[in-house]
Amino acid sequence: MAGDAAATPAVVIDGLVKRFRAGGRSVTALDGLSCGVPRAGITTLVGADAAGKTTLLRLIAGLLVPDAGTISVLGRDAVHDAARIQAEVGYMPQRFGLYEDLTVAENLALHAELRQIIGAEGQRRIDELLAFTELAPFLGRLAGRLSGGMKQKLGLACSLLARPRLLLLDEPSVGVDPLSRRQLWQIVERLTGGGTTVVWSTAYLDEAERSREVLLLHEGRLIDRGPPGDFVGRLKGRVFVALAPATARRRVQETAAAAPGVMDAALRGDGVRLLLRENAAPPPASALPGCTAMTAVASSLEDELVAHLIAGRARAASVTPAGTAPGTAGEDVIEVRELTRAFGSFIAVDRVSFTVRRGEIFGLLGPNGAGKSTIFRILCGLLAPGGGTARVVGLDMGRAAAAARARIGYMAQKFSLYGNLTVGQNLAFFADAYGLAGRRRAARIAWVLDEFGLRDQLDSECNDLPLGFKQRLSLGAALLHEPAILFLDEPTSGVDPLARRDFWARITALAARGVTVLVTSHFMDEAEYCDRLAIVYRGRLVATATPDALKASCATPEQPHPSLEDAFIALIGRTDRAEAA
Repeated sequence: MAGDAAATPAVVIDGLVKRFRAGGRSVTALDGLSCGVPRAGITTLVGADAAGKTTLLRLIAGLLVPDAGTISVLGRDAVHDAARIQAEVGYMPQRFGLYEDLTVAENLALHAELRQIIGAEGQRRIDELLAFTELAPFLGRLAGRLSGGMKQKLGLACSLLARPRLLLLDEPSVGVDPLSRRQLWQIVERLTGGGTTVVWSTAYLDEAERSREVLLLHEGRLIDRGPPGDFVGRLKGRVFVALAPATARRRVQETAAAAPGVMDAALRGDGVRLLLRENAAPPPASALPGCTAMTAVASSLEDELVAHLIAGRARAASVTPAGTAPGTAGEDVIEVRELTRAFGSFIAVDRVSFTVRRGEIFGLLGPNGAGKSTIFRILCGLLAPGGGTARVVGLDMGRAAAAARARIGYMAQKFSLYGNLTVGQNLAFFADAYGLAGRRRAARIAWVLDEFGLRDQLDSECNDLPLGFKQRLSLGAALLHEPAILFLDEPTSGVDPLARRDFWARITALAARGVTVLVTSHFMDEAEYCDRLAIVYRGRLVATATPDALKASCATPEQPHPSLEDAFIALIGRTDRAEAA
């Protein structure tokens, strides 16, 4: 009997339908979905924005009721036995759902009490989870002051208090640095070794490749499923890498993307990865200025997803700003010299120095809590420097931050526009805030609507927009006044691979026209788009170089060709060892 139970799926879904009302219309989030989730191991949900991943997890958790179809969870009906299911299921929502004004210890104690895990038993369980997640040194810290990685660990610990048989994780690694992401995976993999079933939705395709089973969703339907290895090589003869030196890769990408047989062209490692349409031949290397060779490679899970997303879709237009940003090519438009900033006795930024040239895409990377956000906020004029100097477009951010802000555009990590206003109302508000008037105001708003494909959403409330459209609107609002410098704080966190490609096509086109871009990101493949990278750790600058130079600096006989993520983790480890010596 035990063997039969193990063979029975943990979750069985049959003909599942779920609709919502949004903006006065009915939206189908799940459309006749049928699938199963095997017991033990990790099953990943992969799909674009609005694919139905979050809705599916909430239905499995018994937090929503389906409009049609059935769900069986751990052998029970998810509608009629919701309370019993919730007692055996741990659910970690996409957004941090704990109390930020409570400490780590207080959040754990509260959740233990809610689960009726009290007394000595509750304390033993809390102590186990503190050791398991390595949060014991931070018991007295407010949850709101934890780094992104530590917040996710705390959320995970709270969801594990009742020893759930099924754990539902809704994009738990969004906004988490590569080092913390690996630690999170190690924690979850240890859980599955003990027999826990995990369903993990993700925007990171490399995460899906580490799971036992992949469910590929699109517009509420299951379009494919299977072990990650089953997706490798499916698109045989359709994936190539155009090798090119770093100085030529953007040009190769732009040229290749315009070729008739190319579905997708993305910067990857030492070249540009091309996904071809069915029966299409790759463009010859000689047709791509700067390309040194064209090599066929095996397709991946990401290629499969991108092929599904692009099929039948119009090619995204590149950004076409009016004119070019003023200034002289090669001049330093951001200058940071011996910058420091402390919060009480904690030194967040410790004598950091770097410069950014006009038209450069400069990436600021680092683990959560390393100090990069503090540097970013100082350069945006949102925080005063404590010492040293920070100059943006020639203006001292300690004295003339207001004047500098008129020359910069800022896109926050979290959607920061007004959710209860429509797209048109938000653009009108920000146009007024930037002092745009008359014909220029009308022209700039029209440009944003057309350039970012938002005209059909003009009267939609922003709360009702999918994440990808919110991202487009945020970028459009930041560009309304044609800034010379664009600050992007983890701009693609949580969006699907295709939306990220469209976004970066726009950013590289802006940089080509002289707009300077300073970006923070936890996607290491995105960091390949940067001209230079600065890695910040424990408030200090530990490396500044091109992506290729950083990778080369971390090459070893055992790993002669490290990825950028490998290099990032190696540099952090190298710094730890040097400080411990």
